[in-house]
Amino acid sequence: MKKLYIILAVLFCLYEGRLSAQNITIRGTVTDGQGETLPGVSVRVKGGETGTQTDATGNFVINSSPNATLVFTYIGFQTREVAVNNQTSLTIQLQTSSQELEQVVVVGYGTQRKSDVTGSVARVKGEDLAREQVLTPTQAVQGKVAGVQVISSGDPNANPTVRIRGVGTMLGGASPLFVVDGVITDDIRNINNADIVSMDILKDASATAIYGMRAANGVMLITTKKGQAGKMVIAYDGNFGVRQAANLVDLADAQQYASYLNEASTSNGGNPLITDEQLQAGGNTDWYDVVLKSGFRQNQNVSVSGGSEKATYFLSAGAITDRGIIQTNGLDRFTIRSNNDYNLASWLKLSNLLSFSRSRVRNVNLDIFNLAYRAAPHVPAMVDGKYGNTSLSNNVSNPLLSLDKTNDTGRGTRLQGTFAADVRPIEWLSLRSSFGVDLNFFKTVAYNYQFDNEGPNNVFNTAGGAQVRPTSTLNVNNLEANKWVWDNTATISRKFDLHDFTFLAGFTAEQYNLNELKGSRFNVPADKDQWFLGAGTPAGSTNDNTGDKWTRSSFLSRLNYAYDNRYLLTATIRADGTSRFPRQNRWGYFPSIGLGWNIVNESFMKSQNIFSTLKLRGSWGKVGNDQISTDVYFPIAATNIPYFFGGTELQGIRFDQLPDKNVKWETTEEFDLGLDYGFFDGRLTGEVDYYNKTTEDALINIRIPGILGDTNSEYTTNAASFTNKGFEFSIAWNHRLSDDLTYSIGGNIATNKNEIINLNGGQALRDGNPGGNQGFTTFSDNGQPIGSFYLVETDGVFQTAEEVAASAQKDARPGDLRYKDQNNDGEITDLDRVFVGAYIPKVTYGINGSANYKNFDLSVTTYGTGGGMIYNGKKAGRSEARDNREAEVVENRWTPENRSNSEPRATLGQMRASTYFLENGSFWRINNLTIGYTLPNSILTRAKLERVRIYASAQNLATITGYSGFGPEFQTSNALNSGVDLNIYPTTRTFSFGINVGL
Repeated sequence: MKKLYIILAVLFCLYEGRLSAQNITIRGTVTDGQGETLPGVSVRVKGGETGTQTDATGNFVINSSPNATLVFTYIGFQTREVAVNNQTSLTIQLQTSSQELEQVVVVGYGTQRKSDVTGSVARVKGEDLAREQVLTPTQAVQGKVAGVQVISSGDPNANPTVRIRGVGTMLGGASPLFVVDGVITDDIRNINNADIVSMDILKDASATAIYGMRAANGVMLITTKKGQAGKMVIAYDGNFGVRQAANLVDLADAQQYASYLNEASTSNGGNPLITDEQLQAGGNTDWYDVVLKSGFRQNQNVSVSGGSEKATYFLSAGAITDRGIIQTNGLDRFTIRSNNDYNLASWLKLSNLLSFSRSRVRNVNLDIFNLAYRAAPHVPAMVDGKYGNTSLSNNVSNPLLSLDKTNDTGRGTRLQGTFAADVRPIEWLSLRSSFGVDLNFFKTVAYNYQFDNEGPNNVFNTAGGAQVRPTSTLNVNNLEANKWVWDNTATISRKFDLHDFTFLAGFTAEQYNLNELKGSRFNVPADKDQWFLGAGTPAGSTNDNTGDKWTRSSFLSRLNYAYDNRYLLTATIRADGTSRFPRQNRWGYFPSIGLGWNIVNESFMKSQNIFSTLKLRGSWGKVGNDQISTDVYFPIAATNIPYFFGGTELQGIRFDQLPDKNVKWETTEEFDLGLDYGFFDGRLTGEVDYYNKTTEDALINIRIPGILGDTNSEYTTNAASFTNKGFEFSIAWNHRLSDDLTYSIGGNIATNKNEIINLNGGQALRDGNPGGNQGFTTFSDNGQPIGSFYLVETDGVFQTAEEVAASAQKDARPGDLRYKDQNNDGEITDLDRVFVGAYIPKVTYGINGSANYKNFDLSVTTYGTGGGMIYNGKKAGRSEARDNREAEVVENRWTPENRSNSEPRATLGQMRASTYFLENGSFWRINNLTIGYTLPNSILTRAKLERVRIYASAQNLATITGYSGFGPEFQTSNALNSGVDLNIYPTTRTFSFGINVGL
């Protein structure tokens, strides 16, 4: 028995030693051949189920036996096996699977090696998107890809404007197509940046033609994260920050304001408009300071991922709070994502990608900025609980009153998902069927409080104000939209000796349904619990129920062929049918072809050691656009229209819309020639592209000729053609100086020339009216860019009466603006207008860099544009004589003592539309500056954590521009009036602090 105890004791000790050996912790970093860390590398124990993946900086932590072998796998790199041999710290370097660039990109209904792509495709990594502290992924792309212009806004719930290779349409559907995990969508504000693996941007027609009718303005493919086989990985990302207006217009104070207005009045023989008593009794109000604030912002994300060889999972949750910079503005959004793969057999895989979001937004009328811009500064915002009466001065509403007495709140729920089955019956054939849904529910409740200027409810500090609201109003808008997309594809991949074929064929179907119910009531109680339509009076109220429905069907095919990895061919054809056009024009056919030559793989290049990548590519293709209303090709009758006959009121019908029964596809044809290059073993890489695309049969609104009646009516038809041409350059340098120091720097620049080449009948399109008597400011005509400014040109300021007498402006006075008489007819009229540029930039560029030294990291991204012009519509559109002015205008105005040649004399009238209000819109901005520190392994081991990184970040840190408004970039309703600055939400600057934790 004693011997038995001894034997058991020995076995127990051996077993304990084995357990101890199994529990060693191995930490390490995975890099590529240039020393750049690789995120998402699969790390597993050979022959076992234990596994993990590298984090965003290429680090990993795994438990294994000291004698185990670790297997490292990553797409585009050679699989590597490393024996542990009792090591607790490893640095692993993976090599690309060949000497050429093996990055895999998403190209639509599949993937391709970057070296095999014949079109223009750019990729932005998920970690580069997550580094930017912005609300949407598209904002984070700004400055990172040549030829991609992103126009952002400080509004918390704004959807950024994206333009790929210029303006692709004049009317509808100017934004690119977004595809999220196979689901086509127009809005990606429900996606957390932290959940994205990559964003692949298809720029030329050869790459986009596989999406046919939706691809005229480019395609942005977003791939979200999935789990990896191995142990559970938990990650947390959180940041907190403060937002503020990046730039505000410096307006005149009360004394300057009074001086300017009084001088303008007395110089014309009038009396002073503002007395000293009024100034003393009033105040000196900075209206921007009244309506704006520093906005708090926080973003929290947590994810859990893992799985086995049979099933993997990725689950994330995120919460965003953004209070905006306007007093009552704000956004709260919560999102959940669940991505799962189920490997039921070696030939069958099922997957689902689900996203749920819930949002609440407090909207504000952007006219608040216009009110704050115009309001008289000597009127106090509030006195003794009553609002200052701005209407007594210049008949502009009190901006604070307008904010406080309106509550416009929206609540949204969105469910997005894809369910897919992948079947591989034989090795060279794969079948895929996926069904995607996008369900969107949004309800807006806007309540306008009652207020008056008398009795106990007097909101003014002075009675008799014009700003009153005798009754409360409630407006409710309930929107339900749903879309489904069903894709079915078959892919054949075969390789015979030096020949490599991949053939894709399939069909897709898509349907969209919209139901919108609106209603309004008066005299609804102020209690929020009673904000229902049934609580108000129906007299004079409205009810409306509208909707929309359209369908699309498509057949597609694509052939990829490579000979000896040197000569490449991509050929695509897609046939699209849409219900948006009449039956005879519903089908469009969109072909493309791309050719590539991997010069570096030629035999005569084998002995050289200069180029690591050298590929010449060229492509041609056609894509379409059907983004118009579904009812433009048939007449719609308005019912219950009153009319009088024989002295009796009767009810009739009226056709308000003149349809074009032959409206058809808008098509874009594009040529692209490109060169991909890489030097010094891939440390220096880049691309050069030239593109030329022509949009024909562009859909625009044409005014009905006066001979037919109402000259203010319009109809939609195919009546324009225009081109976009330009060059794109990108370059990046990555280098590892030592084990402790790595850095990278890159830049891109793109040119674009937009030109209208044909307007059927020569009817130019007027737009861009800033208000008052300004009239139109943009004129889209043959030979000019879309939305070109068409203005009277200023030529300084009259200094003497003799100059006035010798001019075409006989009624002018010294100190007035001098205008050029272009046609020499002796008077200044609209016939003297000339083209003076457009908002569309001629150049866009970005310069970006990063560095890592030991545990510290630094990244900088910048963005800029050049050649664009802006019309200062707020400055030009003042409709009241007593509106406030800019401090610069007041200080530098012409007087007999200060004979300025740039700023005219003080005047009360509104000036004509001219180049005086036109300014240079070029700018360069530091988009993001981030400094981070990762805790060393010695601390992480004691805390049983895999990774902890803290960082500080500044978004929109500084902007260099000559524009005097809020900022040089802003969103407008369409391309025809872009560049007219009216009611825009200022660009904001954000300072934040964050932490990344991995468990």
